[in-house]
Amino acid sequence: MSEIVPTCREDVTKRILQHKVVLQKKWRDLAEQLNQSVEWTVAACLGQMQMNLEQSQAVAAYFQLNAQECLWLQTIPHKNTLNGGTVPSDPLLYRLHEALGVYGPALKEIIHEEFGDGIVSAIDFSIKVERESDPAGDRCRLVWSGKFLPYKKF
Repeated sequence: MSEIVPTCREDVTKRILQHKVVLQKKWRDLAEQLNQSVEWTVAACLGQMQMNLEQSQAVAAYFQLNAQECLWLQTIPHKNTLNGGTVPSDPLLYRLHEALGVYGPALKEIIHEEFGDGIVSAIDFSIKVERESDPAGDRCRLVWSGKFLPYKKF
């Protein structure tokens, strides 16, 4: 791999994805090394989470990144900036976007009825991807868990 001088976090993300393919690395193996969930690990490697020094050094070693790239992994990211805020064109991301478009208002109604006026935190949050065996074809189960934060009255 040629030496690249990263100019932004997105450059490091591209480099990680290149090295993942070339070095034949697996997200789950890295997550185990970091002692983090695979979901958090991938989000962090894609530039959506901030890594601490120890995590960034482990990721840099795993993907053969240089010292500057390691520093970029420690920066505070601009969250939810994939695709510049437009509807994703990737079929899987588009379908997830579509599912939230279709079911989002219903989920909002149910959450407000059950919890009151507030939001589900994406800060105090976890997500898990699970395979569900089905004779008609395996299914993908997404389990989201976020802290409910009621709006404050003042």
